[in-house]
Amino acid sequence: MKILILGADGYLGWPTAMDLASKGNQLFLVDNFIKRKIEAENGITPLYNQILPQEKIKIWNKMFPQKKMKFFNGDLLNYKFVYEILRKIKPDTIVHYAEQPSAPYSMRGRNEAIFTQKNNILGTLNLIFGIKKYCSKTHLIKLGTMGAYGQPNIDIEEGFIKITHKGRSDILTYPKMPGSIYHLSKVHDSENLLFLTKLWNLKCTDLNQGVVYGIDTTQSILNKNFNSSFHYDHIFGTILNRFLTQAALGMPLTVYGSGNQIRSFLNINDTLQCINLALKNPPQSGEFKVRNQFTELFSLNDLAKKVQNACRMENIKVDIKKIKNPRIEKLRHYYNPSNKSFKKIGLKPIKLNDEFIVNMVKKIIANKKIIKKNTLNPTIKWRN
Repeated sequence: MKILILGADGYLGWPTAMDLASKGNQLFLVDNFIKRKIEAENGITPLYNQILPQEKIKIWNKMFPQKKMKFFNGDLLNYKFVYEILRKIKPDTIVHYAEQPSAPYSMRGRNEAIFTQKNNILGTLNLIFGIKKYCSKTHLIKLGTMGAYGQPNIDIEEGFIKITHKGRSDILTYPKMPGSIYHLSKVHDSENLLFLTKLWNLKCTDLNQGVVYGIDTTQSILNKNFNSSFHYDHIFGTILNRFLTQAALGMPLTVYGSGNQIRSFLNINDTLQCINLALKNPPQSGEFKVRNQFTELFSLNDLAKKVQNACRMENIKVDIKKIKNPRIEKLRHYYNPSNKSFKKIGLKPIKLNDEFIVNMVKKIIANKKIIKKNTLNPTIKWRN
């Protein structure tokens, strides 16, 4: 199968490329390095030094000459580039990670908000127009976010909900309550894809993903240069990755606000598992399939205590500190999202446990000299 990975230089893009290539697929990778530019502008560095994907691919292709990958440097905002890639490759499947992924960055100010909306929405529009023109049978797998739903006081379904109102019923898109400019951009591009998929009889899967944690995958451990961009900072770092880093440095785990906020989580290897399941279970032509992609739910308090307790077993003292919440969030809320569709097609979740936490903390301790402590605590406020 010919697979095009967009955003292939990212935390999830590179591991996905390796995983799919290892299974015998023909992989084509695209990135424009905008995330590296944002990192440099903000003094942010990942846990491991990241060589360019072109260099990673050279190493990969030498190690696995029967499973080669190819890289293209390009921007989805350049529709001519998008059209040319799709015309040349005509991929069977596209995995679309190529969006600005940080909620805090999108809330920094006007420029960051506009960039996030422009990059994420217009880039995806260029892509779907290109698919219609050059490869209308291609299955587009687009990464969405569980954050698009917000925290409604009813159960969260997978993309759609049956509503009865004044004696009449219909199945409608599930209401969205996004909590940042970034999350708004994800809502907008999902609505665009829903409309155009049905209009043009295309195939699209929207994966509303929870918070991802971890770094090691089956392929990443094969070579030191295959590590992905594990971020621990307040802009790109996810909360568990940040907690693990703080524990490794002997810093208190900083919980935003009450800590009663509940979120959905999954191991990075379950992201790969879900991509494979989505790839093997494509929608019908004209179908916009939504799957909620997560394995567990934790409150921030419970997550912090889980890290604290696991570290205590290894005599690593970890404190928990609540700080003023830079975000605007509900202090306490109901949260019961469904992920039935992935369970139905064979998802076997990797649950968060003490062994994983301890191993990750030890891995971070081994690299702690290069960690920039000043990037851990939040400096961006939602009401700035």
